[in-house]
Amino acid sequence: MEAPQEDVATVGASAAIEGQQLKASEEAIAFMSSIDSLVTVSEGGRDLGKFSVQVEFGRRVQQPCLLLYAQSHGAIDDSPCGTTVTAYLTSDLEVLEEDFHEYVKVNGHSLDKRCHMVQRDGQMVIDKVTTVGEEVTKESVSHPMSVLRGLVTEGSTLLLMRLMALRKKVPENMTFVSLDQRLRIIHTTFSELGLKQLEVGGETLEAFGVEKIVHSVEDSPTAWHCYFLDDGHLASRVQVGSPVAMRLLELPSKIEKGFEKIPLVWEEDMQMHSEFLDRKEELKAGHASYLRQHPEIRALMSDFLQFLLLRKPDDVFQFAREYFLPFAPRRPPEADPKAESL
Repeated sequence: MEAPQEDVATVGASAAIEGQQLKASEEAIAFMSSIDSLVTVSEGGRDLGKFSVQVEFGRRVQQPCLLLYAQSHGAIDDSPCGTTVTAYLTSDLEVLEEDFHEYVKVNGHSLDKRCHMVQRDGQMVIDKVTTVGEEVTKESVSHPMSVLRGLVTEGSTLLLMRLMALRKKVPENMTFVSLDQRLRIIHTTFSELGLKQLEVGGETLEAFGVEKIVHSVEDSPTAWHCYFLDDGHLASRVQVGSPVAMRLLELPSKIEKGFEKIPLVWEEDMQMHSEFLDRKEELKAGHASYLRQHPEIRALMSDFLQFLLLRKPDDVFQFAREYFLPFAPRRPPEADPKAESL
């Protein structure tokens, strides 16, 4: 059942905590340039993979924004799996564009999910592609932004919880809207777990907990417990009921100072190879986004290639120079030195 309107917290111009607009403080914005890096472990303590979050300032279509890049990768029961999130967010955590990629490979079979959402003409346009083996399923849906007031996604949730942890307070009735696997609008709620002692790098530190509950139209809710250090670093992340947990093994300052050179053979290192693939996907998403913003590129290149194949010139470079010469900026003709001497 949908929560009453007054209980729905909103992100953007109407987002508020205790009557204040939900924005990052200058200290929080400065801190967001850091990286959270956790190790994924089993109940028995076995290292299963890695989870990391990086935030930096960026621009999207000439608009200043925050660029968030999060990835997790590893192997559970010797089956490679991972997720990648690339999100462009305003300073008050409104989602401008987001790419989500998830994969699992089990016994030669693969499951691959990709979801792209982008604001366009007052709508949030969402495209999802699910590949199971060789079977591909495509889904597309759009929602008016007025309906998605208070939207939180995989990307914006990470920063939202960090801001709550930095303030060490989660107000009541923190009910947001989000999208489920079938792109239907559901509720996601946040509540306070209080303080907890965690061991990080051999030290016992105090961490502030935030619970995220993703509700479902058909199934039981899914809960996540996340604990943050005083400076906002994510120290622990676990899905309630799962034998897999993510936790910070070393303090960030020690991670930076304890750098040690090792022989680099990235092709043989599963973690580095996975990071290479994630970075490749990030670049592909950025390139695809740029092409969507500039459809004239495809038309221009298509016309050029068609003309090239029709003419089949011996000197391709000279042909390309002459073809694109009309697109060059107009410059006044150079003065003839002989004419000046007359």
